[in-house]
Amino acid sequence: MPALYILIPVAILLVAFAIWLFFWAVDSGQYDDLDGPAHSILFDDEDPKHQAAVEEARQDEQPPKDSSRG
Repeated sequence: MPALYILIPVAILLVAFAIWLFFWAVDSGQYDDLDGPAHSILFDDEDPKHQAAVEEARQDEQPPKDSSRG
């Protein structure tokens, strides 16, 4: 029974510390964007708008030029 007088306050302090740590992490932006850094490695830094893919899509939409007509 005397051990409970020590264990209960220690447990309350640990829970209070864990709650404080969670709110500190949220306020400092640790949980803001989990997917962005994982996807950013797939894209080229020098071409942020991916103009090559946009131009290729535009070329695919245009009908091919007929070279047999003169």
